Formats: sequence, C-alpha cells, structure tokens
Amino acid sequence: MYLNQPYFMDFLNEKEITWAGIDFTKAKLTRKSFSLPQEVLTHYMNAWNMMILSDQKKYNIRLSFRKPVMQYDLSMVTKKNKALKPSNLLCDTVNITNILSDTAVVEYISTLDFPKTTKFAIMVLVESFDETTKMASLWIVIADTATSDTVLTENFMMNPSGFGTQNYWGRTFYNLFFDINKYAFTRWENSVKENINS
Repeated sequence: MYLNQPYFMDFLNEKEITWAGIDFTKAKLTRKSFSLPQEVLTHYMNAWNMMILSDQKKYNIRLSFRKPVMQYDLSMVTKKNKALKPSNLLCDTVNITNILSDTAVVEYISTLDFPKTTKFAIMVLVESFDETTKMASLWIVIADTATSDTVLTENFMMNPSGFGTQNYWGRTFYNLFFDINKYAFTRWENSVKENINS
C-alpha cells in the first residue's frame, strides 16, 4: 500500500470527488476466459464501467469513501480502454508477483490526465482477471487531479461470482467497494490519525 498522508488528510476534508472509472491499461486476462475479438473485449470493459454508473446504490462509491457528492467522468478510461489490443492483454497464466507494485502504479498514475472537475479522483486499475485461480487483482487509486500525484493506492484480491462473463467479473468490483466501506477506509483513516498523534 502507498499512502501520502498530507494528501490523504486533504482528501478526508473534501466533500466532492470524481469517479474516473475502471482502467484496463495494465491488465492481464487469462486466455481461457478472454480469447475474444477486440470489439468484444471493449464491450465488456465499457459494460463494467457502465454497470457502476447504472446501479449507484449497489456500487455505492460515495458510501465507501464517505463523500456526500460524487461526480462521474469516464472520458479518460474510456479512451484508454478503447485503444487496447487483446494481444497485449491476454496470457495463459497470471503470475501476480511479476505484474504491478506500489511504485509501478504510482509511476503510471503520474502519466494520466485526470478530469479536473474536482480536486481528487478515484479509479480502479485492473491488474488481472485470472480464471485459473478464480481471482481478480484490483488496485484502488485516489489521485490529485491537478498534479496526477497518487494520494493512495492499495491492491485488493477479490473473488468473482455469478453467471455470464459480465456479472461474474463485475462482482469483484462490488466486493471491492464493500471491503473498502466495511474495513479498508477505517484502516486508512486510523493509520493517518495514529501517525499524527504519535
């Protein structure tokens, strides 16, 4: 986990943030499930992003991040996901230890041009959807939109469930926000407060 404490304290005080979407730029998908034409993969990426927009009560990002106002701007991730080629995404097996690290995520985030609607934006960077282990590796990211500095990033391993490719892997995003709401956000807050008080 990477946590910039001064930035995170500012984030805690903000009432309004932007949901920037799900980015598959760094993803590895097992060929077993995703050996599909580019237009089909793009369809799924759009569908997972739209799923969160269309059912904001189920995928309650505002509740998970304790924010009264949430803006939605998927323009950045939509453009990046559309440009992806299956050959760069697909692999036979996923070796999770050799893909991303805190440092790699922070470096990638620094290259992005976030929507500037609010001071901070939240996004998910997909590391892998692995049908062999039935596991999704997801990085939650909070970023400063003006500087593209990472406020926080942490890796979460989530199990898919359900019927059909869209719902099966879409469940991992529900599980992610549930975990943040119930456990992770309080852990982040306590980590910052403990360091301030020590």
